[in-house]
Amino acid sequence: MLLIAVAAVRISSRSGLPSLLLYLGIGIAIGQDGIGNVAFDNAELTQVIGYAALVVILAEGGLGTKWKEIKPALPAAVVLSTVGVAVSVGITAAAAHYLVGLDWRQALIIGAVVSSTDAAAVFSVLRKVPLPSRVTGVLEAESGFNDAPVVILVVAFSTAGPVDDWYVLVGTIALELAIGVAVGLAVGFLGAYGLRHVALPASGLYPIAVMAIAVVAYAAGAMAHGSGFLAVYLASMVLGNAKLPHAPANRGFAEGLGWIAQIGMFVLLGLLVTPHELVHDFWPAVVIGLVLTVVARPMEVLVSLLPFRIPWQEQALMSWAGLRGAVPIILATIPMVSDIEGSERIFNIVFVLVVVYTLVQGPTLPWLAKALKLGDSGEAADLGVESAPLERLRGHLLSVAIPEHSRMHGVEVAELRLPAGAAVTLVVREETSFVPGPATVLRRGDELLVVATDPVRDSTERRLRAVGQGGKLAGWLGTGGATAVSEPHGTEMRFHRHDQSHHEQKRNGQSRQGHKRTSG
Repeated sequence: MLLIAVAAVRISSRSGLPSLLLYLGIGIAIGQDGIGNVAFDNAELTQVIGYAALVVILAEGGLGTKWKEIKPALPAAVVLSTVGVAVSVGITAAAAHYLVGLDWRQALIIGAVVSSTDAAAVFSVLRKVPLPSRVTGVLEAESGFNDAPVVILVVAFSTAGPVDDWYVLVGTIALELAIGVAVGLAVGFLGAYGLRHVALPASGLYPIAVMAIAVVAYAAGAMAHGSGFLAVYLASMVLGNAKLPHAPANRGFAEGLGWIAQIGMFVLLGLLVTPHELVHDFWPAVVIGLVLTVVARPMEVLVSLLPFRIPWQEQALMSWAGLRGAVPIILATIPMVSDIEGSERIFNIVFVLVVVYTLVQGPTLPWLAKALKLGDSGEAADLGVESAPLERLRGHLLSVAIPEHSRMHGVEVAELRLPAGAAVTLVVREETSFVPGPATVLRRGDELLVVATDPVRDSTERRLRAVGQGGKLAGWLGTGGATAVSEPHGTEMRFHRHDQSHHEQKRNGQSRQGHKRTSG
């Protein structure tokens, strides 16, 4: 099953469809109506495994989230995840009640279930389209934050008694979110502090410890009657931005676990559904999904982002990019476990809605981004920088990948103006590696190995990213990340005449000879 799922990822990358559809198809194929004829109807087990998978997926997403990119988008994402969810639930529930004929409890459950977006589905189809950081930041943060209030709403609507005290429900949501934030930040900072100060005997233990801390955040948040999902996402975000030892290995391990979690979760959901029962609920799902896609989601974005003055093009893309993935299908098992009347129909409607509208929205997202002129192929792409600590040498080895549209293309090594204590030691180009000289011209597709001492590690990365965005004159003309290259006192690059003696270079802390004076 794992090998088939891994092969399906390749098919997904070429077709532009989110891989979740292929995984669901695998589950359906081996189910009771498929070739495998496996009978499975345990909704409670599916919910438990689904929750566990979501913890791993949220942890992987948090570890890969860059704080500097998501920070400007945080207020908009928070409003989308709270006020926006309320708008979406209200409009979708009204459509399910008046257009499809569901009673109010069932309509509210469906409205809450389908109000959660899936970042994995969004970015799997947008990976080839460079977008403004504000758009990707809002979508990523929204998907990490809106799971928490949606879970609370679905559980509340699935309780046995009527939901009359709305002010109590709103207060409960606010309290659980606050507890989740507090627990997540506390566990994240404590875990990062411990990993930085406790030397583990093997590098392979660090990724395990990071994931264990993330799971502890979820457990602590849930035991404190808060939002465990929000806690695990925030704790993982703190860990991912804490410059922990062996950070690339941590992210790689989490990414592998995230793939396994997605594969297992989607296949299990495909097993749970009974395909021949979906026929009766196909058109109700299409009607509810149409209202959700063309009315509820755009209104949610419009109302939530009104105070932030975001251009209409970006709002339009965010409206269409509200893809639904695994979370709504998993949340649809909650009324089944609670034995709510009509719960099986709710699950079937949600399942069909997710599949149909993912098929519609997924392939058209890149086209829409280009039509709105938000997929500018000439936009400078950020560098991929990874760091591995050199503990005994008190230094760091930075691996820098120069993407297709980076403005570092054509820059000479000497023109990088790295701070003293940092040097480009190796360039890998077209499967050939060589030691560069000061006049070596960097090209797109190159991979650089940069050694930096511990005090200048951050300023070195800032300078590399600035050149990648603004070119060789970044910081001199105030363009391309000028604010990002303000370096600590004493870390500025020293330039020497090409005929300076070796003795003078050593005395000034430089070991390179023949540097040319770089003019403005």
